[in-house]
Amino acid sequence: MGTSLKLSPAQMGYLGTGNFVGYLFAALVCGHLSARFGSRRLIFSALLVVGVTMILVGLSTNYALLLLLYTLTGIGSGASNIPMMSLVAQWFSPRHRGKAAGFIVIGSGFAIMMAGRLIPWVNQAYPESGWRLNWQLLGAIVLAISLVCWSVLRDRPRDVGCLPVGVLPDEPGSLPEPETFPPSHAEGRPLHQTVIHLGVLYFLFGYTYVIYVTFMVSALVKDMGYSEQAAGSLWSWVGILSLLSGPVLGTVSDRIGRKAALCIVFSIQAASYLLIGLRLPGIPLYLSVFLFGVVAWSIPSIMAALVGDYVGAERTAKVFGFVTFIFGLGQILGPAVGGILAERSGSFSGSFVMASCLAAVAAMLSVLLRAPSKA
Repeated sequence: MGTSLKLSPAQMGYLGTGNFVGYLFAALVCGHLSARFGSRRLIFSALLVVGVTMILVGLSTNYALLLLLYTLTGIGSGASNIPMMSLVAQWFSPRHRGKAAGFIVIGSGFAIMMAGRLIPWVNQAYPESGWRLNWQLLGAIVLAISLVCWSVLRDRPRDVGCLPVGVLPDEPGSLPEPETFPPSHAEGRPLHQTVIHLGVLYFLFGYTYVIYVTFMVSALVKDMGYSEQAAGSLWSWVGILSLLSGPVLGTVSDRIGRKAALCIVFSIQAASYLLIGLRLPGIPLYLSVFLFGVVAWSIPSIMAALVGDYVGAERTAKVFGFVTFIFGLGQILGPAVGGILAERSGSFSGSFVMASCLAAVAAMLSVLLRAPSKA
């Protein structure tokens, strides 16, 4: 695409930035939109925006229009993903939310695998116009998914005469949740303190994991002398292992509690980052890849379930949107600071060690979380 449209690296970077800014904007407003229009309508409309703008990107030749369209794609992505994750709180009782959110996260892994196969195949079959056709194909797939969502999704179980999964008729969870927060939704702690605590944890996850995924392949090639093919092969194992990270760790969080699960995941990530930061080839490196892969995308699923536990189903979208915004800020800062450290030291080792230390801090902060109020 960049070659065909004669875009500079900076212009390509601005496209990515525009998409990410759009996602962050959606994270701030989608909670209010979901409360006003309902999650089903918001998800359907947002996916329509994503599908249409992706198709138009494949047809466009004007850079300013491309930037606008891809920013709108980011808005649609955030406005569909956040309420989708938040629906877990409506449709599942607390003892099933982690597992349910984990299975949603699997979709991202399969989508990445599909795109990794489809895009090179189309580009090879149509060397001149393959990138345009890929944008249009992916946009059409999103439009089809939007229709599935409109047909299948419902905002609340009671809309179709059901109870949340795992709730019995005589349990409090079978009744509609109040529209307002109780004075204390966590034991001995007011709302804003708990939300800030969750935001800090999600920020640290965004800050640290993105350093690993951004610099891992470069570190293998430049610091350890691996070929690009060998580094890419190792990275593919991260994708394979990560498919089960959401449902497995989400289920674990249902069984042993969100606090314990978060502590375990952050501790495993800290060990993974430290192992690659030590620049040791062989078993330590393979162990780093394995540890990161098995927990890679588990924290978003645990966090979505945890927010639902604390604030109730009706307000999950708003609060999850806010902590996702804070998470996004971590994603922006992590590669920037990690890149500066690598440039000044001549190695990525210091960046990974920094990520390991901050993940360890997140593990300790997880221990300080208080149980959701039973009231």
